[in-house]
Amino acid sequence: MKRFLALLKTWAQKLRNYVSPVFLAMLAVSFTLWYISKLNYTYTTDFNIKVKVNGERIVVPCVVEGKGTTLFGYGFYASRRANIPLSELNYDVVQVPATPEEGEKPDSLMKTVYKVRISPISMQDAISVRFSDLKIVSVGDFPDIDMPEK
Repeated sequence: MKRFLALLKTWAQKLRNYVSPVFLAMLAVSFTLWYISKLNYTYTTDFNIKVKVNGERIVVPCVVEGKGTTLFGYGFYASRRANIPLSELNYDVVQVPATPEEGEKPDSLMKTVYKVRISPISMQDAISVRFSDLKIVSVGDFPDIDMPEK
């Protein structure tokens, strides 16, 4: 290992004689300009969008399409959160058997729990309205939410 490091050090010293610092600076500038020009293209990627539906927070995995600059901004700077009222969504009320709590034995008399199963298409439409500069291509699986109290 020591021999390899010594060889690498000698190679770096020889390379320093042939490559000027100005060349390395211009290489860095050209790479930056190339990267900026590539951001104008349209890309498709996966985003997790945090959605709040009537106080219930869920994470919705989405496939989005947009310009590279927009995706870059959403990836690092902008928050990917949306508040969506349940009245804007299509949903079904489903019965889910209640799960026993820790230390409790399952009982046949346990009451059933009602949950709201939101249609993925209506969720996609609602998210698309809130993120107008991105095209929401598809929405992945997301959990059912608790039935809101009236």
